[in-house]
Amino acid sequence: QVQLVESGGGVVQPGGSLRLSCAASVTLFGRWLLGWHRQFPGQQREVVATLQSDNSEKYAGSVEGRFTISRDSAKSAVYLQMNSLRPEDTAVYYCNYIPDMNADSWQVYWGQGTQVTVSS
Repeated sequence: QVQLVESGGGVVQPGGSLRLSCAASVTLFGRWLLGWHRQFPGQQREVVATLQSDNSEKYAGSVEGRFTISRDSAKSAVYLQMNSLRPEDTAVYYCNYIPDMNADSWQVYWGQGTQVTVSS
């Protein structure tokens, strides 16, 4: 069973930075995707950033230029560096993992979520 363990959330002032971490319990191989989503109260999760096995990155327009997704291949970990944080970035952040994007039906694993609060 794949487990994703997140850490790094917290409270930060506007303009500040946080780095979220997500460690996967498996070794990554093949055509995979790692990503970060966030969820505002009463709303569905929305994608924030994704990283694929071909090293391609994608970002939501609202975080482009402020957030950076990266990974540590030795640790099967993915990170989200969040700079210039705004109050509207306040949400629960989830990492997710798709082990085989070539499959007809994607298996998606989720972390437990970590709260990020941007407030003065």
